[in-house]
Amino acid sequence: MIRSILIIVFLVLFFLVGIVIWGVTWIIGRFDPYKQDLICLRAVQFAFRVVLLISGVKVEVYGEEHVPKGEAVLYIGNHRSLFDTVITYARCPRLTGYVAKDSMLKVPFLRIWMKRLHCLFLDRKDIKAGMKMILTGIDQIKNGISMCIFPEGTRSLTECETDMLPFKEGSFKMAEKTGCAIIPMAMVNTADIFEKHVPFVRRTHVILTYGEPIYVKELEKEQRKHLGSYVQETIRGMLQEQLKMNDKNNEDKEQLL
Repeated sequence: MIRSILIIVFLVLFFLVGIVIWGVTWIIGRFDPYKQDLICLRAVQFAFRVVLLISGVKVEVYGEEHVPKGEAVLYIGNHRSLFDTVITYARCPRLTGYVAKDSMLKVPFLRIWMKRLHCLFLDRKDIKAGMKMILTGIDQIKNGISMCIFPEGTRSLTECETDMLPFKEGSFKMAEKTGCAIIPMAMVNTADIFEKHVPFVRRTHVILTYGEPIYVKELEKEQRKHLGSYVQETIRGMLQEQLKMNDKNNEDKEQLL
């Protein structure tokens, strides 16, 4: 329970300090909007790294060299925990907006930071608003801002790490319309941090893998037609490899004991 309390205390302090950061970056933004965005990005990434440190989360990362550094991309990942955003956002090399539930708009100070960081909010009940959100995401990618979507739409809380809810095909329009790379992200053990024992935060070893870039124009016709399923199966294969790696690491530890 102590980790949960420390995280809450740290976030409250960060939000208070964030008022000062916000004021300073607002002034900077009058002269250099990009620098304003970059300062906000690095500030939040620092906060997320501290949250992971307090949580006792060790993140083992593979395939980060697959992420293009000089162009905007569309990150697509499986979703099992609130910490998925914390883990992945802390590693974004460039400005990146996340697609979040519109309920996040109800959190006053948080919504200000999220909007500043180019996050978009999805109203699942309003199709027209959803299309507008996708068009905004397309514009952001064209302007050099990466986007990240967890296309299951909500967290999958099944016991099996490779189980995922169907990927929503609309999530991939941003890549189809811009030609940007899709970067598959696979994570295992993230639900062990918090979701499996709410309200406690537990020390956890997480494996995060970035897959090779997927360019829609290079796919076969059938793969493009069912892009969501294609990317989901790619991530499922990555998860299976991670679980094999996890099992081998556990076996090696047992042998040492």
